[in-house]
Amino acid sequence: MAKNRYSQLVERIFFNNYEEGEKNVEFSRSDIEKAAAALNINLPKNLGDVIYAFRFRTELPESISNIASEDEEWLIKLIGKSSYCFSLESKLSIIPNQSLAYSKILDSTPGIINKYSLTDEQALLAILRYNRLIDIFLSITCYSLQNHLRTSVPSLGQVETDEIYIGIDKKGGHFVVPVQAKGGSDKQGKVQIEQDFEICHYKFPNLICIPVAAQFMSNGKMALFSFERDVESIKIISERHYLLVQSDELTEQEVANYHKRI
Repeated sequence: MAKNRYSQLVERIFFNNYEEGEKNVEFSRSDIEKAAAALNINLPKNLGDVIYAFRFRTELPESISNIASEDEEWLIKLIGKSSYCFSLESKLSIIPNQSLAYSKILDSTPGIINKYSLTDEQALLAILRYNRLIDIFLSITCYSLQNHLRTSVPSLGQVETDEIYIGIDKKGGHFVVPVQAKGGSDKQGKVQIEQDFEICHYKFPNLICIPVAAQFMSNGKMALFSFERDVESIKIISERHYLLVQSDELTEQEVANYHKRI
């Protein structure tokens, strides 16, 4: 099957800079233009979309991914303004466990919001907010501070997160909760969670950071993940699944069963 122009460009950039055994392959935005000229490919109007596509939307070409071991993956990471790096790292699989039990939550989303949500991402962010699912998931009281926060972090350049919550627990501790929301065929990725940690470290250095990833599943269910970061890598702390229902769809027996869960 013929490769699309984005795949051809990123493949050319990688192998122009890669040496056998390397785990970090640096390049700049100007390398995209050089690769396009060498391959006689018309560049997209939005040059950054070439890199964005492989960071957040699609898999890297097999010629690149095949260089990684089974437990590793190549990621494209920001390392400064218009500067990037292919980084070989341990895999972080953020895929909902289809065998996990779920909880029914009475739907508090205003009907007018459901009617006029323009994208799956917008719909999911609204559902999280109106149904206080971040509070329920983390067991802390959370308030939406800002959505689609775009900012600059010295170590990365310009980055964005879907929504930022500020939380407080029963002891008075303060938390910052960046949220990444995905719907449809979009997938959650390690790069986004790492960026959220960096945003919080830079913008909210005195708060406890708990990144959350939210994903639409089949049959209307939603999967929520939380993460922690140690000196070695990022790990999933918790995964929970929720389904919004009407009052006649939640039985007393189901509520009683929820009380038994740990």
